[in-house]
Amino acid sequence: MSERRHHRPMKPGDRYFDDLLGGTDPALVSEAADRAAALLVRGVRESGDSAVAERLLRLADTEGIETIAELWAGSPADSLAGCLWRLFVLRAWVYADPVTAAHEFEDGRARAQVARVIAGVADPPGPDELKAMVDQVLTGIAAGDFADVLFRAAAFARVVAAGRAVRPGTEDADVRRMLLVSEQLEAAGHLELEQRLA
Repeated sequence: MSERRHHRPMKPGDRYFDDLLGGTDPALVSEAADRAAALLVRGVRESGDSAVAERLLRLADTEGIETIAELWAGSPADSLAGCLWRLFVLRAWVYADPVTAAHEFEDGRARAQVARVIAGVADPPGPDELKAMVDQVLTGIAAGDFADVLFRAAAFARVVAAGRAVRPGTEDADVRRMLLVSEQLEAAGHLELEQRLA
């Protein structure tokens, strides 16, 4: 028979939660993510400082996409934090693989004419043009109308999804994922126009 050590059960009280091991309260993380996103989107525009817009654009470069992911990846698509996450992921993807992004965009242009125009990518859409476009879109967070930013990013994602749909060897899941991002950003753009995006 094994020897078991007995101890008095812990009673809930002031010290009860101090003794629990674990991470940060998810509600506090969510609140911090929402506040940071609101400051970035609403505060930057009010500042009118072009240097702030440039810092916002380089946020993922300086802090790392992993840091941004920790903050915003779990945020709902219809929130400012969720929108910023999707915008930064799109930019990170274009910068990580601009040649593939350009090919997918090129393949989708004829199949998504309206979205192609809204996205505003230079013609022809090479890797450098796509990087310039995503940077211009993200700079628009600080300098322009946030709804326009969301609609342009949604249009870009829709054209890419259309391009992926016709490229040999592309998984259906990859097409659906990009189409979902497009739909989420577009829906968020409409919420922003209604002043209901927070």
